[in-house]
Amino acid sequence: MLAGTVVGCAGSTTTAEPAATASCGPVTASLGGTDVDPLDPAPTPALPVTVTSADGVPTTVTDASRILPVNMYGSIAEIVFSLGLGGNVVGRDTSTTFAAAAHLPVVTPAGHDLSAEAVLDLNPSVILADDSIGPPEALKQMRDSGIPVVLVDAEQTLAGVPAHIRAVAAALGVAPAGERLVTRVEGEIAEATRGVPQGEAPRIAFLYLRGTAGVYLIGGEGAGSDAMIEAAGGVDAGTAIGLAKFRPLTSEGLINAAPDVILVMSSGLASVGGVDGLLKLPGVGQTPAGEARRIIDMDDGVLLTFGTRSGRVVQALARAVHACGATS
Repeated sequence: MLAGTVVGCAGSTTTAEPAATASCGPVTASLGGTDVDPLDPAPTPALPVTVTSADGVPTTVTDASRILPVNMYGSIAEIVFSLGLGGNVVGRDTSTTFAAAAHLPVVTPAGHDLSAEAVLDLNPSVILADDSIGPPEALKQMRDSGIPVVLVDAEQTLAGVPAHIRAVAAALGVAPAGERLVTRVEGEIAEATRGVPQGEAPRIAFLYLRGTAGVYLIGGEGAGSDAMIEAAGGVDAGTAIGLAKFRPLTSEGLINAAPDVILVMSSGLASVGGVDGLLKLPGVGQTPAGEARRIIDMDDGVLLTFGTRSGRVVQALARAVHACGATS
């Protein structure tokens, strides 16, 4: 699937059979739906519970009726809703974009920084976060005001998803439901990775683009994108040339990475003017991916989330790689 003749069509999604061509500009990796799948029946929190926050602070949660889940990736909110407690959530971060949460007020108007005023206005009974959200002073202010703040680890890997689910479930007093959800999610991830056909793996470069802010980065080892690329049967091009986390995009670096496919977030692609604008960035047009317009885009709210929909994300990305092809 990943090393055959290039197929694809401009502006296609992976739900239709693509026409045979040497370009693909872009293929959208779609989950086929925008919502989460909550446990049924929903659990009833058994409170109070005392847990140790990821920053080492013992924290007692007595009330889960007004939950505020926030982090840079939207994964914590996804877990809370999947546990069946979405009706108790009072606010969201900018990365939480699935349909069930779309009506909630945003408490991170500056991207990934909390607005203390917006949080306090919501009067949450518990805040669930990780160190990807800030500033630290805002979280301290929340704690000082008497709101229980539970931090979870911010590891962005598929292997880390079960631990995140367990940490969130424990903090909300629904540990048994957390185990039910872990079983389901682990099964979906395993099924998705088993379904990725074997063969020569394409080199895939993830580019983080915010054209309106002049931000152009390439992902490497530990960026999170590397884990998704590898799970979908690809080789992370940034990691292959020794990059770690995110690094500024340079013409020399991208040409050396020589990606067969370029992966971007959908809003990032739009921010640079689509595929035509992307090809004008340093080095993009000189790569095998750029020359053949082999571009995959995926919704910002799912690609790097590493939440309960991770199995679906891997499947969608693998389908898109197939539709976009790897070699000519």
